Amino acid sequence: MATTTVNYSDFLRKPTSVLPALGDGDVILERRGDEEDLSLTRRASRQAELDALRFAARSLRLLARANRALAEEAFAEELPWLTWLPAEERPQAITELLDDLLAGADTGRFTPFAANLVAWKHTAEVHTDPSLAKHLAGPFEEDEFTEIGRPGA
Repeated sequence: MATTTVNYSDFLRKPTSVLPALGDGDVILERRGDEEDLSLTRRASRQAELDALRFAARSLRLLARANRALAEEAFAEELPWLTWLPAEERPQAITELLDDLLAGADTGRFTPFAANLVAWKHTAEVHTDPSLAKHLAGPFEEDEFTEIGRPGA
């Protein structure tokens, strides 16, 4: 399948000239400035992607339940930064990521998975600096905190 890229304003002016491109694949609508590009996809194509992802996520979860070491190895291959996490935190990271992936596959919403992936990666990065990890683990003194007002209040 090919992906066609079209200027968003061209799509707004002549949508019927852009829609036939969906027969060949997705259409990316490029927007100006710092606006995020948009994607047009046929519903059947999107559903097929979600069905495939749901199958893969469930299969991966079954693998993780049956053979945790193999699942961790598979994740470490794809996410090499997992090795920076303390060994006792890796199972929690894998479980959370699998749960978010499966929930995303069922709902079509992958933002929680993406956010959790970034959070675990940053956690792993913190563990590469033992003094930073120790500092962030606490304990914290009350005088280290600054009270701030509610935004917009």
